[in-house]
Amino acid sequence: MKNTGIDESRRGFIGTTIKLTAISGVAGIAMLSGFKADDEDKKVSPPEDLMQEHGLLNRVLLIYDHCRQHLESKRKFPIVALASAADVIRKFVEDYHEKQEENYLFTRFRKANTMTELVDTLLKQHNAGRTLTDQVMQLTKSRNRTDSENQKLLQVLTSFNVMYRPHEAREDTVLFPEFRKIVSQHEYDALGEEFENNEHKLFGEDGFEHMVDKVVMIEKSLGIYDLAQFTPKV
Repeated sequence: MKNTGIDESRRGFIGTTIKLTAISGVAGIAMLSGFKADDEDKKVSPPEDLMQEHGLLNRVLLIYDHCRQHLESKRKFPIVALASAADVIRKFVEDYHEKQEENYLFTRFRKANTMTELVDTLLKQHNAGRTLTDQVMQLTKSRNRTDSENQKLLQVLTSFNVMYRPHEAREDTVLFPEFRKIVSQHEYDALGEEFENNEHKLFGEDGFEHMVDKVVMIEKSLGIYDLAQFTPKV
């Protein structure tokens, strides 16, 4: 009987030890999984990064809309605000954001022989946008514009917005989702880090945030920062 008791105790001890070890192992795995998830959550994928930048572009398009409406009704507005908005388009959207798309996405779509027609159209629109931005920057240099110059500026702003709204919508809903399918997981992850490094090299550690702050200042100078003003009365 004693031996049986010892055996039962021993089995009980071993069983308890195994259970505790299993529980500890599960907890350890859960902790490791948690840390990994946190790490993954901090990473921004290439399309997500580009789509955030499209959000900034959309805010500039709103600034262009506001200035265009003033030009249509021949009301005055701070022309320096429009010049500053065009500067954001040139430095951040055209010289950085679009270059990222052209150098990292467009080339890979061409190499994969996928969506080449769309890529060609998007590139043509990038080039057209740069020409329009040149014109905006030139026309906003003068504080005493003629009626014909104001009419030209109105046309340029309209052309820019009419092109870029469907342009970025097509990238967000067609091009960016498809991009994940033509690159490996390793390449996909590496590009996310490269995008971030490129941004830091050009604009500093908080480059995107600084650009958002600049846009906020322009919005406030035009009286269009308060989001509530765009809520319709229904």
